[in-house]
Amino acid sequence: MKGHETLLLRTHTSPVQIRYMEAHEPPFRIIAPGRVYRYEATDASHDMEFWQLEGLMLDRRDAKDSVTMATLVAILETFFARFFRKPIALRVRPSFFPFVEPGIEYDLTCVMCNGKGCAVCKQSGWLEMGGAGMVHPNVFDAVKYNPKDVQGFAFGFGIDRLAMLKYRIPDIRLFRYGDVRFLKQF
Repeated sequence: MKGHETLLLRTHTSPVQIRYMEAHEPPFRIIAPGRVYRYEATDASHDMEFWQLEGLMLDRRDAKDSVTMATLVAILETFFARFFRKPIALRVRPSFFPFVEPGIEYDLTCVMCNGKGCAVCKQSGWLEMGGAGMVHPNVFDAVKYNPKDVQGFAFGFGIDRLAMLKYRIPDIRLFRYGDVRFLKQF
């Protein structure tokens, strides 16, 4: 229909990172939480609406402690170990995401079975948590940074899924039912 706009609810919080880069010069570190929406079938571990958290760390390439993939992995390992209050093994796998290069997906040792294999991790011992990588030079071009001068990483994961694991919540839909009995246990 003529004049009809097609609207899409945001599928990730990455636009927050772009707006921040457009208004600031590195070095900086930001965390961008927000509600996101996906075209997904709803089940116990997937919902069409959930909370996501993204992080972005940028610095000058000539900085003494340059931001690298090793920095990214160390920050993720530290965060998850502190969040779950126990040592957590992190596994990274190559993956494609359009705004990072190289891109990775990262998995944690299953916090339910400690990596032995259970129904939550589908007997693999691992839980997929999110995606990450080094910010793509095209992103730097788009925000008018010289890719030869800056580098950094970005990562993201679902906050709802983290809460489910930490508090052993069996179904993501419980967050949205509005049942006060569910909320009172916390």
